[in-house]
Amino acid sequence: MPPPVYLDHQSASPLRPEAFEAMRPYLTEQWGNASSLHRRGQKARQALQHAREQVASFLNAKKPENIIFPANGTEAANLALRGAAEALEQRESPGHFVTSAVEHPAVLKNADWLEQRGWKKTILPVDADGKLTEETLGHLSEEKGDKHPLIAAMQLANHDIGTIQPWERLIQAIHAQEGVVFSDATAVAGWLPIDVQALEVDLLSVSPQRIGGPVGVGILYVRSGCDLAPQIVGGEQEFGLRGGTENLPAIVGAGVALELAAKEHEQRIAHVARLQKMLWEGLREQVPDLHLNGPEPGPHRLPNQLNVSPAGLEGEALLLALDLAGLQIHAGAGCVSKQLKVPPVLAAIGLEPKLAQASVTLSLGPENTEEEIQRVLETFPKVVARLRAISPRRSGAPVREAKPTD
Repeated sequence: MPPPVYLDHQSASPLRPEAFEAMRPYLTEQWGNASSLHRRGQKARQALQHAREQVASFLNAKKPENIIFPANGTEAANLALRGAAEALEQRESPGHFVTSAVEHPAVLKNADWLEQRGWKKTILPVDADGKLTEETLGHLSEEKGDKHPLIAAMQLANHDIGTIQPWERLIQAIHAQEGVVFSDATAVAGWLPIDVQALEVDLLSVSPQRIGGPVGVGILYVRSGCDLAPQIVGGEQEFGLRGGTENLPAIVGAGVALELAAKEHEQRIAHVARLQKMLWEGLREQVPDLHLNGPEPGPHRLPNQLNVSPAGLEGEALLLALDLAGLQIHAGAGCVSKQLKVPPVLAAIGLEPKLAQASVTLSLGPENTEEEIQRVLETFPKVVARLRAISPRRSGAPVREAKPTD
């Protein structure tokens, strides 16, 4: 029996062999602490600095010291948003926090936290493709005369439905009000170029595990002069912004994975975009009543994923059936898929609850092949047809409605 076809790269991607080999010495003979002064500690510190330089090059940061290594993308978002808010509160009263309705839960839950601290919260709506419109962009300029501090969190592209946002307009509108801009680039890294100097963002997060790096490390870019209050206090690691001994093996692996992704950028995007097109055209032709969530494959969508809803099914049931048939995908929204609720992003774009609960995500990686996509196109329609034949949603039996999450 052939190995399963893995199409869940947005959750975690296979660790690059080159990254693993780079990590190996720091899991075995090079176990020094980067804070120690002896030679073993010095070697660890040199490895930490080299990884910082690799990440800075990947993002085109001005200097390696702009790079902080938290444990994951969620911690990066918390350090960015809570850290920026607490630093501003040391000088001024709480201000205005602006974000979109399709952000990651790490951002939206921090919006609630900031509101509880006295910040004004604005959640900008999106259109049916999950994109901020001219009207919503105009909302950012409504309080231009307000001198209270402004923090804005705007993803570069959506983690669930792949929608690419109008970055330049967003960031220009926020900087016109002297606001602090945090961009969640965890879905983008490796699939679109990221130049933090051209973007003029103040804070930006990346998740290496999605592009061939290890689990257990995240990346936060911090622009020089952007003040943050640490959220994990202790030692002076990570320039005093994140106490605790660094996860050196994972950091080393992350540096190698990002360096390789930069070198292979055009090739890996062209390969995966071709598979995405092949997959969508095949599914659309063979699966009746299949709804694509987000933009059509092309310039407005990330090239590495599809989010689809086969009418009449539940995404979790489809995922389990496909897993048994040798196809591994994702159902529900990232980080909240254990709850049978409408994914927040799909609620934000106005998708009806039954279609939202039917959603599954197929996310591709450079390791996938055309032969694997052919297997998907043979398997997926058959499993959908079999489940529809026994589904209470198709037979007219009552189905419990799920309520949208926050």
